[in-house]
Formats: sequence, C-alpha cells, structure tokens
Amino acid sequence: MHQTDVVLMLHSHLPYVLHHGRWPHGSDWLCEAAFDTYLPLLEALRALDRANVAAPVTLGVTPVLAAMLDHADFAAEVETWVDQRFADCHTSLGAMRGSADAPLIPLVRGWQRRLRRLHALFHDIGGDILGQLRALQDRERLELTSSAATHAILPLLGRDESIRLQLLVGRSEHRRLFGRDAEGCWLPECAYRPAGPWNPLRDSRGAGWRRGIEAHVAYTGYRYVFVDAHMAKAGEPLGVYGTMFGGEPEHAVLPRPTRLTGEGSPYRAWRVGTDESSASLAAFVRDPVASARVWNRHAGYPGHDDYLEFHKQRWPGGLRLWRVTSRTGDLGSKLPYDPLAARRTARRHAREFVGTLARTREPSGALPTVIAAPYTELFGHWWFEGTDFLRDVYATFPLHRGLRAVTASEHIDSHGAPATIDLLEGSWGRDGDFGMWLSDRSSWTWPIVWELEHRFWDLAPDALGRRELGPVLDQAARELLLLQASDWAFIMTTGEVEDYAAQRFHGHARDCRELIGILDRAARGEGVERGAAIAEQMQRRDDVFRTVRPAIAETLDLPFV
Repeated sequence: MHQTDVVLMLHSHLPYVLHHGRWPHGSDWLCEAAFDTYLPLLEALRALDRANVAAPVTLGVTPVLAAMLDHADFAAEVETWVDQRFADCHTSLGAMRGSADAPLIPLVRGWQRRLRRLHALFHDIGGDILGQLRALQDRERLELTSSAATHAILPLLGRDESIRLQLLVGRSEHRRLFGRDAEGCWLPECAYRPAGPWNPLRDSRGAGWRRGIEAHVAYTGYRYVFVDAHMAKAGEPLGVYGTMFGGEPEHAVLPRPTRLTGEGSPYRAWRVGTDESSASLAAFVRDPVASARVWNRHAGYPGHDDYLEFHKQRWPGGLRLWRVTSRTGDLGSKLPYDPLAARRTARRHAREFVGTLARTREPSGALPTVIAAPYTELFGHWWFEGTDFLRDVYATFPLHRGLRAVTASEHIDSHGAPATIDLLEGSWGRDGDFGMWLSDRSSWTWPIVWELEHRFWDLAPDALGRRELGPVLDQAARELLLLQASDWAFIMTTGEVEDYAAQRFHGHARDCRELIGILDRAARGEGVERGAAIAEQMQRRDDVFRTVRPAIAETLDLPFV
C-alpha cells in the first residue's frame, strides 16, 4: 500500500532580548514564548510519548533562541514574569467582583490554574526546556533543526563570509546545546536567492556575482531546507503574517497548487543546485493547501469563532478572556471564551486536517510522495489552541493507513531527492519577496549593515592571528550577528514597535563600529589597551555565542589557535 509521508515542521525564533529590559519588548517576550508555546508543546509531546503515539515532529529552534533558553539568567527572568502574572490575575479578580465583568472571573481562575501547572512543569524539568527537547530527540521522538545564528535574511547580507558565519555559528551552537549536528537548516523566512548578480539596492556595496544560498548551506553540512511553494513554481505567495500584521494576500478560499506534476510539484523533495558543493542538499516545498488550512485568516482554522481572540486583552495584565466570535467583528463585539467549546473545535479541526491530507492527489491520481507543512510560533501563541490541535493531529494519523507521519530526515532516508530543481528567488513573506525586510521603512538599515560587514571581514584575518585581540574580535562578531537579525527590519516594516527596533539596530551598530575601530587601530599599530575591557562590558549585556572565534577562523579558512 502506498503511503504519503507527512512532515510537520515547527519553526521557533525570537531575537536576543535578554539584558535588554523586560516589558513590553524585552525578556517578557521570551517568557511568554516559554509559557505560550514551548512548555505547552512539551506537555503535548510528553503526553503522546506516554500514550506511545508517534509524533515525529521536525522542530526548529534558532540558535539565538536556544542560547537564551540555555542562559543562566533565563530562570530568574521566568520567576519575575510569573510573579507579575499572578499579581495581574489577583488584581483582575479584585476589580471584577461586583462589576459587569464578574462573569469573566472563572476565566481568570482558569488562567491561574494554567499558570500554576506550567510553572510546576518548568520546575519539574529544572528549567531546562532544551534538555527535554534533547531527550525526546535522543529517543527518536522528534528531530531538531538549526538555522542561521540570529535569523538573518541570508540573501541580503553583503558578504559571503557573513552568510557562512551565520550558518557556522548556528551549526556549532546547535551541536553544543543538543549534542549532535542538525541535519536540517531552516532558511530564515524561507529566504533564498540562486547564484547570479547581486544588487538589492541601487549601487549596493559589494554588488556583483554571488554564489547561491544553497552552496553555503550545503558547505555547512546540512541535508535539507524548506522553501515556499511559489519559489518552486508550485503556487502563489501565501504569506505567513496575515493574521498578525495584515501581510497575507486576501484569499477568501483556500488556494491550491498551480503545478502538481513534474518540475515544481510540492509533493516531493527536490535536489537543489548542480555544483558539487550543493548536490546533496534537498528542499521540501511548502504545501499550499496544508499551510493555508492553518495560516489563512479568512478560511484557516485559527480564525474560528470558538478560539481565543489574540488581540483583545484586559488591562492591566493583558489577560485574554474573549473568543474570536466573528472573523469580521470588531473587538467590542467579542463574547466570553468557552474553553470546552474551543477544545472540541480543535479536536474536530485536527480530524478534518488529517482527512484533507489523506485526500490529497496529484492530477494524474497518483498519491504524493510527501506533504510538507512548515509553521512558526503560531502554535500556542498566536493560536492558543494550536498545541491541542497538534496533539490531536498526531493522534489521528494512525486512523489513516495511507499517511505516515515522519521527520524530514526519515523521508530523505526513504526516498532521497532524485531530481534537481531551479528555485526562484523569494521568501515566505508578504508578496513572496524580500519586501518585508527591504521596505521604505527599513531599507536605510542595509547600507549600515554592509559597511560594517566589509570593515569587519577586511580586519578579521589580522585580528585572528593576534591573541590579545581575541575578545574584541569575538564581541565585534557577536554585535555584527545581532545587527544582522531579520527582526529589526521586519518590525520596522510592520510599524508595530518601530522605535524599539530602531533603537536595537542603532545600539548593535554603534557597538560593532566601536569594536571594529579598535581592530582597525590595532592593525595600524596603535595602542588598544582598553579594548578587552570594552568588549567584556558589552558581552555582559549581549552574552551569546561564546565560542564564536572557531567559526570566524573556519569562515576565513585560517587556523584557529
């Protein structure tokens, strides 16, 4: 009996926020992610494991996110955040008694119970979320993938060395934290460009012929990536940010692939690139139908009336107590949330989703080889019931003998990637291009990034050979990596917290420039007595990627001493 492999890919990312304040744009983001997404996901995976239900999810944790979850200061930030959340619940209960909001009190108590349960889980695992993921990985219950170090938009970086460093640091951090190399690489925002001329802005510094992204990914040792359907000529750009920022095309009905057989089919893994350096790299194509079932804000599951409304919150405290009620209604029309109704709906949607996968056919009537469905932090955060949905999806797979839930590596081991495809430049952002990161609001950032890239890489070979400059070189690399994060340009484009993104960008640029200036003066024979002290002070705040120097050396193909 033919079986269609199903690869569910959950991608997780946050920018570096430790030591950059708490609320509203600092470490609270990290704590919210832990309690909205990662701890509930662990609950779901552990429950399936106890029931001996296979849940071979392919889970991506970006290196910068993993480094924060592993940081010694993370647990203390969690305790502060949990205390504040309990205080917010207590305040809300006091204000609601005897008021028109009194019917919402049971929902507040439900949030209290959930917070106690997840807080207890956090303590039970010793605060070690990564350790739990590693344990599931070691038991072959999931597959962990890596990414570029700070989730940089690789096609927009000005130097090939920068692309290589992002990927090498990502590889080494993953190995350090999870005990083995990752086989898969999440291309940040599925952003890709083939080999060819590079000039993203008129007269971009470094414009000229560049190698394709696949060559760098394959060099780093990865076996596979994920790309959006339109990049394989298998559909129109779907976007993934419509629910949050209105960046999704206005599809009132679920889209279907535009090409299902031969080159461009989303239902097989393809080999990417023709040179020896990339010949072994496979690409999974995002299935338009499976993706839109979840992402589409007009016809996808998260917009159902029964689910928790993300945007309406009670202040102070930010408690969400209402349901979607209507996809088109304003926030004032939202009705109280019904947890039991939402749970029943998630279970029904899971059965429907798996049934949709089982009915998928190519025009010839042949069954697909693989259906790949990548998602991000939507599960648990933007879509509160998403982790329940995921658990129910895996519990439903055994009812469909024609479907086989697998990790991405399992599919490649079974089927390989027998044919080569030429991918188009693009991303899974709005309109399928790089516009979310190269917009009128954010394009001013790129000449600054490129300037600092060129200065860093021009000075790095000399600094690498001078032991006294090691701390300065290391921290300059960290600041450059943090400066390159996709988050700053993305946030500027959406306009949500543009001032915060600009502040973070300017801060990393300023520090990177100061450290590069120290390296420059050293190259000219001037004194750098305070260089190490300045670098150490910066590292206390931006304490990430502690072993970055070997990756710099490998990037430059120079020995590391």
